[in-house]
Amino acid sequence: MTKDVVGQIRRARAEDAERVRQIAEASFAIYLPRMDRKPFPMLDDYDAHIARGSVFVLEEEAGAIAGYAVLLPGDDASLLMDVIAIDPACQKRGFGRMLMAFAESEALKRGLCAVSLYTNAAMTENLDWYPRLGYQETGRKKDKGYYRVYFRKSLSA
Repeated sequence: MTKDVVGQIRRARAEDAERVRQIAEASFAIYLPRMDRKPFPMLDDYDAHIARGSVFVLEEEAGAIAGYAVLLPGDDASLLMDVIAIDPACQKRGFGRMLMAFAESEALKRGLCAVSLYTNAAMTENLDWYPRLGYQETGRKKDKGYYRVYFRKSLSA
């Protein structure tokens, strides 16, 4: 990862939906052999999320979309990072950390004190990555047919 992460984050527009779906397909494809069904982000309704203003895209310096995050209302005190994905061709450049920091900043801006998220138990890379970012595991359960691991990070202004 380079120290100088270049990119900007903006709210997704309707015309970004196809690129968001492409990134979901590409970035979650590595998990297909580990799971008995497609990862949920490959099936999600990004048009609806974009229409609600819940999708944020990360653009590279040249304006190409390298990744995205879906941020939803969590419980009364948290913002839910529903999906985060970086195009595999753009990984290992700090964009994932940039989107995570954006979610935390967005939570604080909304007056919330935490970010919560979940990942599939088969996505073992995530089970290592989130704790390195300060997220603590809060539980595991089967939800909508997926074995999910839940995390939360408390924030302070």
